[in-house]
Amino acid sequence: MIRIHQVTLPITHTYEDLRIRTAKLLRIPDSQIKALRIVRQSVDARKKKEISFSYVLDVEAGQEGQEGQIVKRAKNPNVSISREKPYQFPLTGQEKLTSPPVIVGSGPAGLFCGLMLARHGYAPLILERGGPVEDRERAVKDFWEKGELNPESNVQFGEGGAGTFSDGKLNTLVKDPSGRNRKVLETFVEFGADPSVCYASKPHIGTDVLGQVVKGMRQEIIRLGGEVRFYSQVRDIRIKAGRVRGVALKEGEEIDAQALILAIGHSARDTFALLQSRQVPMEAKAFAVGLRIQHPQSMVDEAQYGAWAAKILGAASYKLTHSCANGRGVYSFCMCPGGFVVNASSEEGRLAVNGMSYHARDGENANSALIVTVTPDDFGSGGEGALRGVAFQRRLEEAAFKAGAGRIPVQLYGDFKENRLSLRYGQVRPQFKGEARFANLQEILPGAVCISLLEGIERFGKVIPGFSREDAVLAGVESRTSSPVRICRDEHLESQIGGLFPCGEGAGYAGGITSAAMDGIRVAEEIARRYKPFR
Repeated sequence: MIRIHQVTLPITHTYEDLRIRTAKLLRIPDSQIKALRIVRQSVDARKKKEISFSYVLDVEAGQEGQEGQIVKRAKNPNVSISREKPYQFPLTGQEKLTSPPVIVGSGPAGLFCGLMLARHGYAPLILERGGPVEDRERAVKDFWEKGELNPESNVQFGEGGAGTFSDGKLNTLVKDPSGRNRKVLETFVEFGADPSVCYASKPHIGTDVLGQVVKGMRQEIIRLGGEVRFYSQVRDIRIKAGRVRGVALKEGEEIDAQALILAIGHSARDTFALLQSRQVPMEAKAFAVGLRIQHPQSMVDEAQYGAWAAKILGAASYKLTHSCANGRGVYSFCMCPGGFVVNASSEEGRLAVNGMSYHARDGENANSALIVTVTPDDFGSGGEGALRGVAFQRRLEEAAFKAGAGRIPVQLYGDFKENRLSLRYGQVRPQFKGEARFANLQEILPGAVCISLLEGIERFGKVIPGFSREDAVLAGVESRTSSPVRICRDEHLESQIGGLFPCGEGAGYAGGITSAAMDGIRVAEEIARRYKPFR
């Protein structure tokens, strides 16, 4: 296969234009191109009047054995033989399993771990405290419309994990020569995601599509001999002589487990407490907190592409970072083009927000989290050991709940700067899932975080005109950016407690849907290297 980098064409080009340009770069007739696969597509918007797509392509051309000659004849440094290797699941081990692997949690880490194990004969059992995606969608809708929170099945808990009610973004910065990243993307396409997620530079599935994707994955796990049990919360872990022996469910049932995978998500605070009580090694880790900000999507489109290009390219996104004078960094996170700010609470009396977009990204506003890193030095008292970050999150969320009287607390940026309550919206008409109420957000966040946000927003206004506009709508509190703990594991992904495999974002080893799914695959590989298939 021939790999070509930096193939550029206007955003109005056709597929035939792409074939002709490819043939020209290879110095062959386009009739000799047998197959063309887009490896990566990105937008070059440095010149607003000449916006283009830039491609990385894999090309099958000429007769068998001639590709080396074609590359040599092209005399182009961007043309080479592709060295990319397809993903390979490892050969299985020899140790016998006395019971199926048990996976706690059905977010991306748990689902991908379960799917890979099911496809290789391990008949995994997945335990999920929340409901299947069909029930979960109804529970979340009732919460947003009526304020009725189900603590076990909500925006954070249930099939698909917290990412199900987000934009379904599949970006990752993880370097992965093993091919797990592409395996994740191809699997999402297999179960209903748009094929473009395999090559778009900023791929996303969309909340409305992601639910069907995870349902399809669950059905495949079951078809292959696995089991998925909902409303099955683990209340205890049986440990004997330094090894896992099984779990006890909230309903009283006990389940044997020789291999236990903890894919519990970043909001499983009661499970973190359980692990600490069972002396599972954990540590507090840094994460980030802040606010959501909303602007008109048309403003972002104009700044990034120009209005004409947005009609072709769709809603524009952004990624912003700034190093503050106080030594902290502030950056945008989980940017949702054409999306909504949502009430993402999972505990009574505490309020957290997130962002989401549907696949079309056709909402009126753009929103993103603007967050500041906090470390264990910031957590203060109120928590014990590894759970200090959990206590810190809870204090912020309790303050947000109180400030908004149970609704999403909201403030215009101009009033946030002046430390005063907002009285009415300006030209930015916010889009929320859940009720909102004006409050002073400076009374929720630590002073150092507020100072960093103010400096960052002013800086970002110089990058995207209008970003620091007075009527931009802020909402809080964004506190669930990543896990506040890390469940320690060794080079074989196993805890000091034998047979216990911490996995994914909740365990502190991922930062989004794709990296969590990749970590789930890694854990499945480690299980397979050690044990024979169960069936």
